[in-house]
Amino acid sequence: MSKSSQAGDREHRNGRPRGRAVIFAPAPLLTITIEDSPGDGQVHLHAGGQGVWQARMLASMGTTTTMCASFAGESGRVLQNLITHDEGFDLVAVERDGDGAVYIHDRRGGERQAVIETDGEPLSRHALDELYGLTIGEAMKSDVTLLSGPAGSKTLPADAYRRLAADLRSCHCHVVVDLAGDRLESALAGGVDVAKVSHEELMADDRITDDDEGQIIDALRTMHHEGADVVVATRADRGMLVLEQGQVHRVTAPIMEVVDSRGAGDSFTGALAATLARGASLHRAIRVGAAAGALNVTRHGLGTGDAAAILRLSELVSITPLDEDPPDNLHLSPDELAGLIDRS
Repeated sequence: MSKSSQAGDREHRNGRPRGRAVIFAPAPLLTITIEDSPGDGQVHLHAGGQGVWQARMLASMGTTTTMCASFAGESGRVLQNLITHDEGFDLVAVERDGDGAVYIHDRRGGERQAVIETDGEPLSRHALDELYGLTIGEAMKSDVTLLSGPAGSKTLPADAYRRLAADLRSCHCHVVVDLAGDRLESALAGGVDVAKVSHEELMADDRITDDDEGQIIDALRTMHHEGADVVVATRADRGMLVLEQGQVHRVTAPIMEVVDSRGAGDSFTGALAATLARGASLHRAIRVGAAAGALNVTRHGLGTGDAAAILRLSELVSITPLDEDPPDNLHLSPDELAGLIDRS
């Protein structure tokens, strides 16, 4: 195994502090998409996976971002080159044997059709130990550490998240997680500052039986007792619920016309982490995150967005206590959105 690092001292932009963030992304994904075009179509290769999409949003928000990840086989070599040359964040890599995660999707018919989707092989103990140590080292130089999940379900043991969260907190690192299932339970057992989860994930984990607001709030309180200081639950176009210091708030963001809903949650988490890294308040970070998630559904690129437009849109996001009536959802047409972006 060998380590490689894309160096880059981007501490400031225009003389202003940007904040530093680290993402633990144990196994990114090579995405191959076939798009419609004259002839047989066009083939596009991109780096993907939760950690990549979140890192992309962090970088879009101007945050100095380092992704700690492992790369396996031929797809891993391609992924490293794509990240190094195409993405706006730094990379600390562990190279390992085996095959990496890949998907091939065909969108020539208008709908996304999966041709093949592979999870890749699990990390060996030595590869995981190396990645673990590198992540701790990078986190101690950063303002926020974001723990994300791998593409495959068996890529690494869930308990690694408990150990990593506990060790990061003992080093006084600010820990944000966007996980589900056993990985979420393990991270909570280690202790985290902010945990983000969707209501679909709560249902899949049997924490709730439907999207009833009361059940979701009970689940948030349970997650707080399990180890999260703050818990955020996304609920698609029904807004978010936030539990902080025993109080629950509703978050209401403008509703956009959807082009691709995938990646909205990762955009939220990335923008939230970027805002926290700059030392902003939690409520400010949630507003910016909600705006990033809302804007992401208007685009095909996952984790993408214009920082100025996101910040402008965040002014339309409201956070209200649970016992107050939330404002009506604001619907923005493409023309209204374009006007908003122009003004930014």
